[in-house]
Amino acid sequence: MKKKICILGSTGSIGKSTLEIISKNRNDFEVILLSGNSNFRLLISQAQKFKPKYIYLSNFYLTEKIKYFCIKNKIIIINDLNLLKKIKFDITIAAISGIAGLLPTLNIIKFSKKILIANKESIICGWKFISRELKKYNSDFIPIDSEHFSILKLIENKNRNSIHKIYITASGGPFFNKDINLKKVSINQAISHPVWKMGKKISVDSANLMNKVLEIIEASLLFNLPLNKFSIVIHPQSLVHAIIQYKNGLSFFSYHEPTMKIPIINSLYDNLNNSDLVKEDFFNKNSKEKKLIFFKPDLKKYPAIHILEIAKKNDVNVYLMINVLNEFLVNQFLEKKIFFPDIISKLSLLMRSKQVKNYLKNNKIKHINDVFKTYNFCKRLLN
Repeated sequence: MKKKICILGSTGSIGKSTLEIISKNRNDFEVILLSGNSNFRLLISQAQKFKPKYIYLSNFYLTEKIKYFCIKNKIIIINDLNLLKKIKFDITIAAISGIAGLLPTLNIIKFSKKILIANKESIICGWKFISRELKKYNSDFIPIDSEHFSILKLIENKNRNSIHKIYITASGGPFFNKDINLKKVSINQAISHPVWKMGKKISVDSANLMNKVLEIIEASLLFNLPLNKFSIVIHPQSLVHAIIQYKNGLSFFSYHEPTMKIPIINSLYDNLNNSDLVKEDFFNKNSKEKKLIFFKPDLKKYPAIHILEIAKKNDVNVYLMINVLNEFLVNQFLEKKIFFPDIISKLSLLMRSKQVKNYLKNNKIKHINDVFKTYNFCKRLLN
């Protein structure tokens, strides 16, 4: 029987990778729901190929663009996932980027047997509420970012008290080992990731290592381990995605080619024994040796790492504020309102400001509405 699939964020990089996998395994999967945000042409193309029953949209402009296509093809447009009735997806891929993905992720859990999440912002901003819904509806959960998927597999069936350290790897971004004036960095330079093909926001985060700071916060929440259990290591080849160092002196790492298709396909299938993703032996015919290189990150070149000291207060609202302020500041850089280094310097100053300290002292995250209250506070700070 075909597995029923829902993809939130089908026009993004994770969504596109998932659909590429499904297109080669049409006998195993049936796409029931797709969603997008602005790329209506790609969304229409995906709908023509996979013929979903539903398209979920929260963008009125996009709804108008595809309305007649959906009527003609008998596809139901919904703007609220709670309108879904008497349906249970076997697998939902939650890959709407930014905090915009939080509510759709929360709302889709009740309709899903298994959730594959590739949205660190949703986890950082609302893991308390996501985990509660997962337990309530008995839904399985798998993180499919390569680092967190690797950690999950490495510590599976292991005693977590035996873990000494977990290293999350970073490519170093486009400016690693380059003598460059960061104040003169252009948008195109910042988003030109040397290994991965990603969206603009996450590419900027990768360039200054802020993505790894957020990934450590995310991992701490997902695996219920303190932040000081995690460290960042620069690994330009992006072949090793996580390293677990145990107290007995043994270390293990997860190695795979730098493609998101590997964690995705291994999460779509319960037991994957055959895949066209493995096309050659570990040593290919053109390679005489294979070296793995690791570097300790330079704190002067990557000041974002200092943000982890602020995060170690272990306050969910602190995590949320770091994430949201960073998102706004990256947008300001992409809009050419600030320079590249200003993203981290302004974030650090704001997190240490009296306004933020007073807000954190008087506000706690008790309800999902408190998340958006903090979001709006951050927005006012930067206006």
